[in-house]
Amino acid sequence: MRCFYAPETRAHDPQFRLTHGRVVTNAERAERATLLQEGLGRLGLTTETPPEAPRAALEAVHTARFLDFLETGWQAWQKLPNAGPEVVPNAFPRVPYASYPEAVTARAGWHMSDTSAPIGPESWTATRRAADCGVAAARAVAEGAPAAYALCRPPGHHTTADAAGGHCLLNVSAIAAAELRQHHDRIAILDIDVHHGNGTQDIFYDRADVLTVSMHAETHDYYPFFTGYAHETGTGAGTGYNLNLPLPRSTRDAGWLQALDRALERISDYAPEALVLSLGLDAHENDPLDGMKVSFDGFAEAGRRIAAAGYPVVIVQEGGYLSPDLSTSLASFLGGFLGKDTGAA
Repeated sequence: MRCFYAPETRAHDPQFRLTHGRVVTNAERAERATLLQEGLGRLGLTTETPPEAPRAALEAVHTARFLDFLETGWQAWQKLPNAGPEVVPNAFPRVPYASYPEAVTARAGWHMSDTSAPIGPESWTATRRAADCGVAAARAVAEGAPAAYALCRPPGHHTTADAAGGHCLLNVSAIAAAELRQHHDRIAILDIDVHHGNGTQDIFYDRADVLTVSMHAETHDYYPFFTGYAHETGTGAGTGYNLNLPLPRSTRDAGWLQALDRALERISDYAPEALVLSLGLDAHENDPLDGMKVSFDGFAEAGRRIAAAGYPVVIVQEGGYLSPDLSTSLASFLGGFLGKDTGAA
């Protein structure tokens, strides 16, 4: 399986995060890439550096003003009096008649839905290169590869067309799906991250050509809080083409795999020509974000079941945070997917 990784993404190492009123260390750290590469290495998989994708690949998903903000916002922020080292918004538009602002402090609130995805000096380059990994993986699958993996950080599934959030900047899964749509009429996105893929849902919510399915921890008391409920099924032409499968945070392998079977059944009914898998590994029982209780065995079995579905698959890395188990989680899932025994599951 071809695997894509861009070393430039390590330069994005966000620091700020606000949790329960306290400033804490951000969970989406550069060290994640090292742990994920270790997981690939256990399977004998190596990475290749992707070429730069055309900007049109990003514009197929994101607004031009959002891309401009990600690219230039940090430089504009540094011109503020007593500017902090990262772009962190402190005001957010909450009225339907809000006007698009000129000031960078206000644009930060417009284009950032929360404070957990701070932008530093290398964030644009990092997320741009992460998107390049997703596009390269999508092109490999479009050209006949049965599967390809994009080691992306920062992740992307919480980002809408116009606003970043939840550790995410560019929505790489959505960008990969848009790339595949140039070759196929129907694409499905399956998101198994412990958090609801709210940004991906929002991007495709009114479309029938991309089915979105997310299985995640219940959001009434867990990020992203405001979406991820079962009644969210799409709108307009997209009605019936979004499926949410919220699960209790106490969910273990059996319940998680049962939800996966429901997800794969809906995807089978849709009959896509290719699949994008938003691979979050933060449902693991030892992940520091404490979302669910899935084991290495559960990840390996999920890999086997997704592979058995038989779709060409673009695997885009989403969550899974700093824990010694992150490497093993990735090796377990991909080992199951590829039919390899890692000895961990």
